[in-house]
Amino acid sequence: MYPFIRVTKSMIKARFQPPLSLEEAHETHHICWPWDMDMWGEMNNGIALSLYDIGRLSYGQRMGLVPALRKNRWGLAVAGSCIRYRRRVRAFQKFTMRSQIIGRDERFIYLQQTMWRNGDATSSVLYRTAVTDKNGIVPTQLVADALGHPEWNPDLPEYAQNWIEAEGTRPWPPEI
Repeated sequence: MYPFIRVTKSMIKARFQPPLSLEEAHETHHICWPWDMDMWGEMNNGIALSLYDIGRLSYGQRMGLVPALRKNRWGLAVAGSCIRYRRRVRAFQKFTMRSQIIGRDERFIYLQQTMWRNGDATSSVLYRTAVTDKNGIVPTQLVADALGHPEWNPDLPEYAQNWIEAEGTRPWPPEI
């Protein structure tokens, strides 16, 4: 089940935290509860992605994206993700999540999120996200304008550019 209580708690907390600029990272703190576990005694990968959702939503609240979405009747969509798992997170372990936008192109905003436990990265995900309206994808320049940062257009890191290029070679629809 989707963690609605966690989302609500995180959004309320973010509403009372100081605003963030588009260049700043957002940090949240979590506990891996027993119901987050899989049959191997570690955080389930689906739960990890749901927790990353929570980090993105509260990040969007702090940077002013959520109010801009409401004002413009926009929505959010994940258009792609690439995740790495490197360390286990077990029941009752505390961890920190960091979320940060790393850049944009004409259509998509790219984010990186990482979970940390005791100074070690446990997992990291690279996202391609889109702001949408009834006509489809909203150009990222309009999103930057709505956030009050029309000049914001950082260069994407090389690894993100490589991922975008690799995704462009992947057949769609899938051949399987």
